[in-house]
Amino acid sequence: MDQVVDHEFEALLTYLKEARGFDFTGYKRSSLSRRVDRRMAQISVAGYGDYLDHLQVHPEEFTTLFNTILINVTSFFRDPEAWEFLRSDVLLPLIAAKPDGSPIRVWSAGCASGQEAYTLAMMLGEMLGPEQFRERVKIYATDVDEEQLGEARHATYGAREVESVPAGLLERYFEQVGDRYVFRKDMRRSIIFGRNDLVQDAPISRVDLLTCRNTLMYFNAETQARILGRFHFALADGGALFLGKAEMLLSHGNLFLPTDLKRRIFRKVTARPMVTSGPRYADQPSAPTAEALVGLDRLRNAALIAGPAAQIVVTADGLVALSNQQAEALFGVSPRDVGRPFRDLDVSYQPVELRRYIEQAQVERRAVDVPEVEWRRPASETRYLDIQVSPLVDGDAGLLGVSLVFHDISAAKQLRADLERANRELESAYEELQSTNEELETTNEELQSTVEELETTNEELQSTNEELETMNEELQSTNDELQSINEQLHHSSAELDGANAFLDAILSGLRAGIAVVDPDLRVRVWNRQAEELWGLRAAETVDQHLLNLDIGLPVDHVRPLIRRSLGGETDVEEIQLQAVNRRGRSITARVGCSPLRDAAGVPTGCIIVMEAMPAAGTAPV
Repeated sequence: MDQVVDHEFEALLTYLKEARGFDFTGYKRSSLSRRVDRRMAQISVAGYGDYLDHLQVHPEEFTTLFNTILINVTSFFRDPEAWEFLRSDVLLPLIAAKPDGSPIRVWSAGCASGQEAYTLAMMLGEMLGPEQFRERVKIYATDVDEEQLGEARHATYGAREVESVPAGLLERYFEQVGDRYVFRKDMRRSIIFGRNDLVQDAPISRVDLLTCRNTLMYFNAETQARILGRFHFALADGGALFLGKAEMLLSHGNLFLPTDLKRRIFRKVTARPMVTSGPRYADQPSAPTAEALVGLDRLRNAALIAGPAAQIVVTADGLVALSNQQAEALFGVSPRDVGRPFRDLDVSYQPVELRRYIEQAQVERRAVDVPEVEWRRPASETRYLDIQVSPLVDGDAGLLGVSLVFHDISAAKQLRADLERANRELESAYEELQSTNEELETTNEELQSTVEELETTNEELQSTNEELETMNEELQSTNDELQSINEQLHHSSAELDGANAFLDAILSGLRAGIAVVDPDLRVRVWNRQAEELWGLRAAETVDQHLLNLDIGLPVDHVRPLIRRSLGGETDVEEIQLQAVNRRGRSITARVGCSPLRDAAGVPTGCIIVMEAMPAAGTAPV
C-alpha cells in the first residue's frame, strides 16, 4: 500500500537538504519520521511545520537532530563468526592473489565512531604484519556524521567499548592511557576518515573490500539500488562487499552474487557492457580524456563542455552520459552524476517533467521543443528556459541517446516584457493626452460660460447686499426687543429662585416628612425630614416612581390614599402603618394625603405627609 505523503514532512526534508546538504529523502519514511518525532517530543514541538520554523531560528538544533536520525551503533568485531569468515575465506585469498607489494584498499562506509575501521586494521595487521600493513594498506572510513567522525579520528575508547577486543589484540594494538585505550599511532596513519554521503557524494574507487554494515536498511528500495550501483563501481573486479545481518541484496543479482549469504558477504559481478560515456565518478572524467582525443574530436569535446547553453546527454537506456559546465552551474549536474539514471536527478522533473518529452523524441525520432518553461529556484530569481530535446542516432538510424539543451531566455523575455509594458504605457499616455486636449476645450467653453454667470451673479449680489442692509436694520430692532425680554426673564428667574428657596425653607421647617408626587406617582418633592425618616436623599428619589423606592414604608398601602387624593377628595383620612426607619428600627408611621391643585382647581398631584408616631412616654420623632 502506498504511503500517504505528508507534505510538511517532505518540506522539512527538502529544507535539510538545501540548508545543510543532508539528503534524507531516500530514507525510509517510517523509521525517519519516528526519529524526527522523537526529537520534536523532546523539545515540545507539535508539527513538522513548527519544527522547520524552530530549525530556522535555532541553527544549533541541526546537530542534535542529525545525531537522533543517524543512530550510530557499532562495536569491535561485531558478529565474530562473520568476521572470522571474512578473514579466512575473503581476505586471505585476496591477499594471496595480489602481487607482492601491491596496495590493498578498503572502504568502511557508515563507519560511525570507527570501531569497524580499527577492527579491519587489526585483522589486516595480523595477516600482513605491521610493516607490510603500513606500506600496503589504505582504509577509507566515511560517515555523514561529523561528530562521530571526530570521535573516530581520536582513536580513543573506554574500557567498556574495548571489551569485545581479544586480550592479545588489545595488548598489541592499543596503549592504555589512564582509563582510556588509544589505537597505535603507526597504524592509525593508514586509516583515513572523511565525510561521505552515500546518496549524493562520489564513492571511493578501486577498493578490494567494502564494508557497509546495517546502513542500507535505513534507505528505501530506490535509494538502496542507487547506492549499490555506486558500490559496484567502487569495487575492483573480484572485490567483496560485507553487509550487516539486516541486509540481503536478493534483488540485485546483476551487481553482486553471495559468497556466504548467512554472513552477508557478496562478490562483485563483472561490469555489464555500458555506453562509452558512463558511469563516471570522482576519479573518472565526465568526458573522454585528452590523450584519447585528437584533432577535431578534442575540439568538439571542448566546445560541448564550454558551450554557452546548458546541455545534458542521456543514453538510450536512460543514464546520464555527459553534461557541460553550464548544466553544472544551472542544475548542479556534476561529473559524479554521470552513469546515474536520469530519472534520479532533480532536473528530470524540475522545472518541468522532461521524461515524457524524452520518450516522445525517442519514439518519433524528431526534436521536441518545450518553450518558455518557468523555473523558480529557492533564494534566486525566476528564470525562463527554452528546452530542446533532440534524439541522437547513428548512421543506421539506431538510437544512441537524447540531447537536452536548455536555452536561458530570461533576459530576452524580460526585454520583451519591458517592451510590451513600454508600448502599453505609450498607448495609455497617448489616450490620456487626447483626453486632456478634449478636457481643455471643454474647460475653455465652461470658463466662458462661467464669466457670463459671474457677471449675472455680481448683479444679484448687489441686489442681495441692499436686502441684507434692510434685514440688518430689522435684526437690530429685534435684538433690542430680545434684550428687553432677556432682562424680564432674568428678573422672573430671580423671583422663581426666591420662591423655590422660600418653599424649601417652609418644607424644611415642617416636622413631618413631605413627598409630592405627580399623577404618574413620580416624586417631585422630597423634603429633609423625609430624608431623615427613610434614609434616602432627594437626589435619589426625585423623578423616581414612588412605588419603586426602597424605603421602610409599605408604599403599596399608601396607594389607595394617593388615588383618592388625585381624584379630588379632600377629606382623605390618615392611616397608620408599621415601618422601619433609616436606623433600622421598627416604628409606627402616620401617613396622610391631600390633593395638589392648579389655579383652576384641577388636581395635578398629591401631597403625602409622613410622620413617625412617638412611643409611649416619648416625644414625637
